[in-house]
Amino acid sequence: MKNSPARLVCNSILSDARHHYVRRYAIVLTVALGATAISMQAQAPPPLTLRAVLDSVAARYPLVLAAQARLRAARGSRVTAGAFGNPIVSYQDDRPPARSAPIPGVDRERTTTVTLPLEPLYQRGPRVRRADAEVRAATEDAVAARRRAALEATRAFYRTALAQVGVATTRDLVVWLDTLVAYNRSRAQQGVAAEADLIRSQLERDRAAADATIQDAELAQAKAELSTFVGTSPATAGLLSIAVDERPLVLPRGVVSSASSPSMLGVTGGATLQSQALMGRAEVRSARERVAAANAGVSSEYTMIFRQLGATFGTRQRAGVTSVIAGVTLPIPLFDPNRGEIARASAERDAATYELAAEERSVTAEVSGAYEAARLLTERTTVMASDTSGFLARADDARRIALGAFREGAVPLLQVIDAARAWGEARLSYYRLLYAQHQSVAALVFAEGGDLLATLPALAPVTPNR
Repeated sequence: MKNSPARLVCNSILSDARHHYVRRYAIVLTVALGATAISMQAQAPPPLTLRAVLDSVAARYPLVLAAQARLRAARGSRVTAGAFGNPIVSYQDDRPPARSAPIPGVDRERTTTVTLPLEPLYQRGPRVRRADAEVRAATEDAVAARRRAALEATRAFYRTALAQVGVATTRDLVVWLDTLVAYNRSRAQQGVAAEADLIRSQLERDRAAADATIQDAELAQAKAELSTFVGTSPATAGLLSIAVDERPLVLPRGVVSSASSPSMLGVTGGATLQSQALMGRAEVRSARERVAAANAGVSSEYTMIFRQLGATFGTRQRAGVTSVIAGVTLPIPLFDPNRGEIARASAERDAATYELAAEERSVTAEVSGAYEAARLLTERTTVMASDTSGFLARADDARRIALGAFREGAVPLLQVIDAARAWGEARLSYYRLLYAQHQSVAALVFAEGGDLLATLPALAPVTPNR
């Protein structure tokens, strides 16, 4: 019975059924995983370009919107500063008691007066000048906030791009070292290689895996920072990807002549750039307007010595006779000549003057450093980008040749590991230099007072990474 034909047939049928079930389960699982992958790919946003990030900053970044709200508040204060004082209407009715006997010589008296405040005649001008200067300062502050937010977003963008390159490089290196570990394991099992080579290659692979984890963590932090500028939620920040032009940006006009190549820097002079920055930077213009507002504030406080000055006109009716009333209200500044407020306004004017001087010094130093950094980085990046043999290609060749020589027994394992490290460091160094050059050009545009949103796209066409 153990090997009866009926039992063999039953076992065969059960085995076919189990295999059919397993195959069907595998097919269903494969389809489900494929659908999940397609769904995740469909949910992933397209790669971000720098232009898309800058557009998002200009349209939705909270600090930019806050600066625009402060501008609206300054305009509202300007409306209040230009308004005239409201007239005061007074009516008074004096009559004898209703139930008492008439008193000779005492008649009903009605008084109607209108008091016009005269303060705007000499206070409105300084108030309006101060409010106008504050509106202009708030306008420049809004421009400065947008430009500075664009610069910070640019730095976050390139930080994410460099972290993305670091993750791709370390992961590629881990995969490459896995093949080296497998090769050494096979040779050690065959007895043609020392066990030390296997251990050393495994150690290097584990070190690279640890570096890959660090790079993943840095990329996650960089994407989270970038998400604050593009307006995505932290939960979806991990789906962001970056597309960067892999060519150096050209310097702005006025820094390099259009007739020369990017490597031949036709410099107009640092003094010219500094003067352009002092005229073009919104921060400097805002500081100057604040000085003007402070000067108007001092004049306004001097006019506040005489407060509540008014002219009164009216009529008085008594015993059937109507008389005209006219008068002037003039407070005497005997105990409060507004000395404290005048001193405060003068001190604020001095502080605004010192802040303007500090801002001018900061802008001058910033444009000098940005110009020199952009010049040096552009020179080096242009040379490396125009290298016909290729910096990254040589790193690839060095790693490939070292591995081939190791398999032929011509070089030791340490030389192969050194070539692998040199490949990873060369790739990171190249992109670190390239992205630093991009950021230096952006910093130079900002230091000169330019708008990154309008200037950067014209410096080089965008070519996404392949």
